Amino acid sequence: PSQESVEYQRYLNYLIGYDVTDVSNVHDDELEFTRRKLLTPRRIELSERDPKLYSMDPWMTRKPLPEHLLSKINNGHILVVIHIGTASQTIKVSIDDTPTLVLASFFAKTSNKRALLGIPDDVCETDFVLRVCGREEYLYGEKPLENFNWIRQCLKNGEEIHLVLEMPPDPDLDLVQKEDWAQVDDCTGVAGTHEQLTIDEKDHERVFTISMWDCNRKFRVKVLGIDIPSLPKVPEFIVYIEASIFHGQQLLAQERTTSKTFSEEVLWNCWLEFNIKIKDLPKGACLNLQVICGKQPQISNSKGSSYQERKTKSRLLYYVNLLLIDHRSLLRQGEFILHMWKMPEKSEESSSSINADKLTSATNPDKASSMAIAILLDKYCYPVVLPKSRDVGRDWAVGGEDAEGGERGQREMPNHLKKQFEAIVGTDPLHPLSPEDKELLDTVSVLLCLCVCVLQAVKFEPYHDSALVRFLLKRALRSKRIGHFLFWFLRSEIAQSKHYQQRYAVLLEAYLRGCGENMLQDFRKQVDMTEALQKVTREIKTMSADKYDVTPQVVFQLRQKLENLQSSGLPESFRVPYDPGLRAGALLIEQCKVMASKKKPLWLQFKRADSTTLSKDPIGIIFKDGDDLRQDMLILQILLIMESIWETESLDLCLLPYGCISTGNKIGMIEIVKDATTIANIQQSVVGSTGAFKDEILYQWLRDKCVSEDKFQQAVERFLYSCGGYCVATYVLGIGDRHNDNIMITESGNLFHIDFGHILGNYKSFMGISKEWVPFVLTPDFLYVMGTSGKKSSPHFQKFQDVCVKAYLALRHHTNLLIILFSMMLMTGMPQLTSKEDIEYIREALTVGRSEDEAQRHLLDQIEICREKGWMVQINWFVHLVLGIKQGVEKRST
Repeated sequence: PSQESVEYQRYLNYLIGYDVTDVSNVHDDELEFTRRKLLTPRRIELSERDPKLYSMDPWMTRKPLPEHLLSKINNGHILVVIHIGTASQTIKVSIDDTPTLVLASFFAKTSNKRALLGIPDDVCETDFVLRVCGREEYLYGEKPLENFNWIRQCLKNGEEIHLVLEMPPDPDLDLVQKEDWAQVDDCTGVAGTHEQLTIDEKDHERVFTISMWDCNRKFRVKVLGIDIPSLPKVPEFIVYIEASIFHGQQLLAQERTTSKTFSEEVLWNCWLEFNIKIKDLPKGACLNLQVICGKQPQISNSKGSSYQERKTKSRLLYYVNLLLIDHRSLLRQGEFILHMWKMPEKSEESSSSINADKLTSATNPDKASSMAIAILLDKYCYPVVLPKSRDVGRDWAVGGEDAEGGERGQREMPNHLKKQFEAIVGTDPLHPLSPEDKELLDTVSVLLCLCVCVLQAVKFEPYHDSALVRFLLKRALRSKRIGHFLFWFLRSEIAQSKHYQQRYAVLLEAYLRGCGENMLQDFRKQVDMTEALQKVTREIKTMSADKYDVTPQVVFQLRQKLENLQSSGLPESFRVPYDPGLRAGALLIEQCKVMASKKKPLWLQFKRADSTTLSKDPIGIIFKDGDDLRQDMLILQILLIMESIWETESLDLCLLPYGCISTGNKIGMIEIVKDATTIANIQQSVVGSTGAFKDEILYQWLRDKCVSEDKFQQAVERFLYSCGGYCVATYVLGIGDRHNDNIMITESGNLFHIDFGHILGNYKSFMGISKEWVPFVLTPDFLYVMGTSGKKSSPHFQKFQDVCVKAYLALRHHTNLLIILFSMMLMTGMPQLTSKEDIEYIREALTVGRSEDEAQRHLLDQIEICREKGWMVQINWFVHLVLGIKQGVEKRST
């Protein structure tokens, strides 16, 4: 490779967070092979990509405009303020107008003001585009305004629509660097048919390969032995090897060696023959090898019986997998030395990630200290190839023998089987979903949620290259927004999942080589920023090990470090990772601080980098190092999906799914919601810990924040809807550990929840007793805002009940969609989503199988339980406040 390509590769490796060219830990060329093979789908996608559409990437939806938004439009028309330089012009346009028509209307209305607006005479509307003020988000294309997400967001929040008139971005900025790779096309590595490969009736001197389907012998493996540099502390243990053949998670055959005393080197030198023929091995079959230990059996002579072995529990210590048919469809042959993965202790990893990790075909990169196993597979004079098929019309089955003992391949598929087969192939994989569900699947929020789950599903593919990987690559190369989030999802997984680093790195490299120079520069700035902030956070942690130590000296040190960063090459601006349409500028150092928490997150404030912004508020970001934000990120995406579901039924529940993204190994960013505080802060600021029992405090705080009675009534209305939305959402998702420090409220009355560590009914417990006393949080102070207390009712409370019922029934109408999404999340690494029993929680919460009337009664019963037990929640909140105040006093005294 040229020096230029070497430097470019180094640049990509920095963005990926992994050296994708490192082949020291592979036993074949699959990594390099896949990197080159993904060049083909990338080139196809790039050749079909519309440069202008890609450069502006308009964020749109195909869902009909909900009724509650239609009611905010005056006779199908809206007002749009278009800015050019320091001037602006307000025009009235139809919600059905396209951006092209809006531009035409603007130029028609300002035809006699061109000089005043600074528009040259030699340009026309086709030379311009419309961009959202303060954001890198464009209104472009031939779709009506109502389809653009930003327009809907402004209508929903009752905000004016401000757009800036400017020249379109240069598509040449998205040019992709040409590659000097030798192309590996889709035909490379694909075997011929069985008839082409078989040795039957062929001159053996002209045979170069053998068809696997000619191999009638049983598969076997010779276990030579294991070797480990340092023996784990397992005195008097015996050890044996369990060898299994799996296809996915399906066990096909299993054998084991004899037991031997566990030492640094254990030799078996024995063949294990499996009850499966070589010709019956499917593509993707892997040999799973496990080192299992148990205590040395103790022999005792009991009266009236012979010597008996006392049964002992065995424990899996190490494991590794070897694909028996490689990426080129060749049967593995010869000797292999495989470095094994250590089975983590229960406290180290969640069981779900363990299950997914156990399927990896990667070997442990830590060769110096890991357990190694040596095996031998049968060797042949020729390569043994798995055929891609048999010739059409020859047969319908592969390998094996039929019921009469003869070879298969002599008969056609029976008609009844043909019909069954065609019915299965023709079945819509999403057949339980309604048309509305399928429409929801195409929304960005669902696509991003799917992106997280599909990324996890990549772990279950046997090879690096798969239809799933290509799907993700194509979707990312079509949309900068989806590509942006794919970048961070992948980079986070690469940093946290050693078992699948190579696979994710190959996919991320394939995307980066096609996303264009503009995106690469943006990613570079974001990575530079996160790396710098992570370094600062870790330095601050070492300075203040105490949980609540945020002395003025620590804050001073933080600001000094940020000052040094800013003056020594920190990016002048960068896209905010959780919101790519927003660009942050310089740090407002005097507004930055260290938060009083064990992980010492940084509270950061940035200027807005876009000069067209109308907002004077800074961009607030919490930077965390030490917490895995992936579960929070996924739950927030689910909340967005729920919001989409409610919109289809014209419900606006005022959810506030704030920005949150994992950017590395337990590193991430969280959006600071403007003008918001915790319920605990409100209660404590008035009367201290006893504020938990003062029902009127929240009501009074909200009234104090509203400048007029109208504003207060609007705030109460927003509180009512948002409280109802979160009551239903947290109940259906089984979100637990709810207290006054993770429930917040804005000054405009928008209630919202944060921190989603316990979901699907996996609640905290103390001495085996659940700490959750109510189905969801509806405390006396919340009810007081709605004008009710005790068993009394009020118009606001009745409306709250109606809102909750409508929201609940709307989710029930989309039960299949929610269950499918959560089913896809199984094994994603979320500790509380590991089995079908966890998904069963959602079915029960949504009262699947019961009538609509029964479901309504069920939810109203849950609301009554919350009213009756609200005092118990207040006690919990009181204890939380007492502990918080006590720790604060200790902090100040030290």
